[in-house]
Amino acid sequence: MKFQKHIFICTNQKEAGKACCGEQRGMELVQKFRDVLNEKGLKGTVRAQRAGCLDACKFGPALVVYPDGVFYAPVSPDDVERIVNEHIIGGKAVEELVLNW
Repeated sequence: MKFQKHIFICTNQKEAGKACCGEQRGMELVQKFRDVLNEKGLKGTVRAQRAGCLDACKFGPALVVYPDGVFYAPVSPDDVERIVNEHIIGGKAVEELVLNW
């Protein structure tokens, strides 16, 4: 099955307590996205999955939506439904959460 969009959520963890997305709710965000996508009937067309480092450690937790190439950070579980509704369903990035580096 081909997915229309992929949401890659950083779950990377670094040694010695260095700041990293995985330490800041990485897996919690993965599960929240999966739950919301399932509730909205998007399972099978949009995939949320864990990813390694997205090179946005100091901004995290971070994620990227493909094929759009839109990075979001910092993202909290409270932001997930909005990202799904506005970006994934509505096609418009949530500008105040977009990572502009």
